[in-house]
Amino acid sequence: MPKKLLVSVFLLTILLLGCSQQVKNPLNWELKEFIFTNQENQEFGLADLKGKIWVADFVFTNCATVCLPMMANMTELQEKLHEENLDVELVSFSVDPEIDTPEVLKEYALSYGADLTSWNLLTGYSQEIIEQFALENFKTIARKPADDTQVIHGTSFYLINEDGIVIKDYNGLNVPYEEMIKDIKLLFKE
Repeated sequence: MPKKLLVSVFLLTILLLGCSQQVKNPLNWELKEFIFTNQENQEFGLADLKGKIWVADFVFTNCATVCLPMMANMTELQEKLHEENLDVELVSFSVDPEIDTPEVLKEYALSYGADLTSWNLLTGYSQEIIEQFALENFKTIARKPADDTQVIHGTSFYLINEDGIVIKDYNGLNVPYEEMIKDIKLLFKE
């Protein structure tokens, strides 16, 4: 192969690799191992999500404000993922575990039309554990004041890659579905 052609192929390869698409500005937060209880009263944890792309959020069933649109939006996201034939798991962590038993979470999810074959709603921990877990792993608040039935919590949807790394967060109240789907497709290509 002539030297000029070899240099051209080399430069073209570098250019193409440099232009490969990736999720912009990844967060790269590594999740710590967890094992909680899902809506089927079965243990479910990070090991069950290994090798899968997933989206997580924090909600609770007694919520009188932000959880209602967040649940509706997560259900809509699930529908869009099905339409795009994207095999993505959804995980909702309850921030009110004393109230949110597996049975309560299951009934709550089904009332939104959730497909529970790819959506796990988690509980089975203390209030202190979920508050610490949310802060350490997702950099978000999950605090239940002693004199209130409502829990203060973040409203983001988090995209997690196959290695359990939080890649990006999105507004869970005004969801940028197109951006999320695009980013998920990019993760499948990596």
